[in-house]
Amino acid sequence: MYRAPVDEIAFTLKHVAGLQAAIDAGSLGDLTEDLVDAILHEAGRFASEEVAPLHKIGDEHGAVLKDAAVTMPPGWKDLYRRWIDGGWNALSGPEEFGGQGLPTMLGVAALEMWNSGSMAFGIGPTLTMGAVEAIEKHASDDLKAKYLEKLVSGEWMGTMNLTEPQAGSDLAALRARAEPVGDGTYRIFGQKIFITYGEHDFTDNIVHLVLARLPDAPAGTRGISLFLVPKFFVEEDGSLGARNDVFCLSIEHKLGIHASPTCTMIYGDGFAKDGAPGAVGWLIGEENRGLACMFTMMNNARLAVGMQGVAIAETATQMALAYANERRQGKAADFSGEGMAPIVHHPDVQRNLLTMKALTGIARAIAYSCAHATDMARAGGEAAKHWQERANLLTPVAKAFSTDVGVEVASIGVQVHGGMGFIEETGAASLYRDARIAPIYEGTNGIQAIDLVTRKLPQAGGEHVIDYIRELDEIANAVAASNRMGFGQTALYLEQALDCLTRSTRYLQQRLADGKIDDALAGATPYLRLFALTAGAAYLARGALAEGGEERTPLCRFFAENLLGETRALADRVTGGAESLAAAAKTLVHG
Repeated sequence: MYRAPVDEIAFTLKHVAGLQAAIDAGSLGDLTEDLVDAILHEAGRFASEEVAPLHKIGDEHGAVLKDAAVTMPPGWKDLYRRWIDGGWNALSGPEEFGGQGLPTMLGVAALEMWNSGSMAFGIGPTLTMGAVEAIEKHASDDLKAKYLEKLVSGEWMGTMNLTEPQAGSDLAALRARAEPVGDGTYRIFGQKIFITYGEHDFTDNIVHLVLARLPDAPAGTRGISLFLVPKFFVEEDGSLGARNDVFCLSIEHKLGIHASPTCTMIYGDGFAKDGAPGAVGWLIGEENRGLACMFTMMNNARLAVGMQGVAIAETATQMALAYANERRQGKAADFSGEGMAPIVHHPDVQRNLLTMKALTGIARAIAYSCAHATDMARAGGEAAKHWQERANLLTPVAKAFSTDVGVEVASIGVQVHGGMGFIEETGAASLYRDARIAPIYEGTNGIQAIDLVTRKLPQAGGEHVIDYIRELDEIANAVAASNRMGFGQTALYLEQALDCLTRSTRYLQQRLADGKIDDALAGATPYLRLFALTAGAAYLARGALAEGGEERTPLCRFFAENLLGETRALADRVTGGAESLAAAAKTLVHG
């Protein structure tokens, strides 16, 4: 059973990602360390004692659709009610609309715990929080007044409606249409697929944010607008009125996250309350500028999905470690007890478990560092631009690497369990199934790598990423100067990885400058992993160097001496793999 690693989460937030320094500098208002600790401990208790016990029920029972209505698994509606009563949905919401206004760092730490308890539960509120941010930043004051308070509290939930059958990652192919009525409203027609929590019985109302095209819209992504389309209309006194013309046609039968209803939504297939066809919607932001508004929500969701990867990895690691200490098999040199040794004593199992622990730790550090940059950017001041660029740089890495780690660590967890890992009753398989969606949704990890290379590396004339690498290099220098015997060859391996990262970064920047885009794209995915492994190794070292972090030194050394060497091969793929990729790719194309 999952137990929230509150102390590990707190240490990473404070001493690796930068929360303690921000508190000490007064950058986060009146936030105190005591308040941080209290929030983390209560979130950990709720996730461990109330969310996690319902994971198996959700996985086995799933969400059920009947007559266009979705019923959630037994106990889940009451769980959600207790969750919002605890104020968790409002944790980082705007204070003006009833939120607590706490830093993003605390919000993502809590998200990790909800998703570790049950990823199918944690994904629903994630979309609501993203909707809150999009509405707060881009909607009219009237829409904010009518919808935000109940979305912030969690009394209502929100969704994000982008994908259509013919338009997945390519939003330029969207066909959903919006027709202006003339009274400030629009009639929305079309079909949206893969809509997370598009229908459920958690809340009385669901607020859909929908991308659609106006009749005279320009072609491509420049002709997309964003609309707020409620399930039920909201009267002037705040009460719910008639049903809008938006319904769930079906829910998907998925590999994992069974309790999360993934819906096909139909807009404008019946009749609205006044008899005219179409679902009634209200414009968010400007006409034909909807994608910019939606990206506010998507950036929020990408970091949140990254936390799902961290969360699954943490639960899988806990489960594998507990099993390895119980399961007995064979003899082991360092086991002095009677009979067969617990498999945790076997070097290969130890290597697997330490790999799981290290990858989870570096994914957490990268994601929390991204959240820290977001908080510092929002704090304003002269450094706000620097911190926004840092958040921009780390967001695709936090999303892609962390979700890759979720799958990788869950897979190793199945391996540690052996044959029992392939059996559903242990729970290892369900984690693996749940993890697999995270590298796909909210922008596939291939798209994240493209974003990192083509949009984030050029920031500040290409110098921001170089400055970031210099910061990591300072950590390597501190390790070298520490003279701590326990670090072994950590400094050497970290310095080599940083050389690989610098060389690869300069190579990609030059390819972009020369207009050789395909060469840069060929190296994008290995570059993202190279970036993450190097940064993660530095973050492990920062934690080990911090006050009270000495016990982290062995894991830091293990990662550097056993896993960080992968960066050399990744650098070779980035700088030398494009030509062979292009040549071999010709064999793949038919017709």
